[in-house]
Amino acid sequence: MYDERPTVLLVHGAWHGPWVWARLQPALDALGWQTRTVQLPSSSGTADTAGVGPGLAEDTAAVRRALSYIDGPAVVLAHSYGGIPVSQATAGRTDVAHLVYLAAYQLDVGESMFSFHGVPVPASSAGLMPLTGDPRAMFFQDVPDDLAEESLARLGPQSLRSCTDALTAAGWHTIPATYLVCERDGALPVELQEQLALRSGTVRRLPSGHSPHLSMPGELAAVLTEAVRAVPA
Repeated sequence: MYDERPTVLLVHGAWHGPWVWARLQPALDALGWQTRTVQLPSSSGTADTAGVGPGLAEDTAAVRRALSYIDGPAVVLAHSYGGIPVSQATAGRTDVAHLVYLAAYQLDVGESMFSFHGVPVPASSAGLMPLTGDPRAMFFQDVPDDLAEESLARLGPQSLRSCTDALTAAGWHTIPATYLVCERDGALPVELQEQLALRSGTVRRLPSGHSPHLSMPGELAAVLTEAVRAVPA
């Protein structure tokens, strides 16, 4: 059954890691998908001697490396910040069949996360992007309490530079894309998701918070399967 579908590359968002896909992977496996994950360097907590952490270039390279290990076509599912390096990394590629933006930043050339939100670029990109507000309410509001607490404990640092680097290419201009709007999202407002979704050829919706891969993995797996069902293996 695996030979009938592309492999799904799962790309996490800011402050997160590959651990966030632990509930979605078996749900996709049950539907006949193979999956791979990638660790984005911008969430690794590393920095150079000037205190500048990895940015879009390093994250892009990590996604491209992960794609190079996949035989045949790939579907790339990007969550939140992960949409930024995914758009950059997939530009010009012929081995990616479909892009799926899960409450993600489907940015265009010249845009960064900061510019999309109208935030001025700081004089220095050294340091970390602070995680402000209530992370439980932003990321995990509809996730079971025990899993939400475990997930909160695993959130890590995010480089500031990753939020200020602008795209120089965007794969969604040539690769079919689907946007999955999370209708109860506490992190990326629905109105902004709707704005970003205009850049995708297809839009689907989930009655979830920011992390349906944790709160409703079965439903997300089903929606993903439906959204890309016509993509050839």
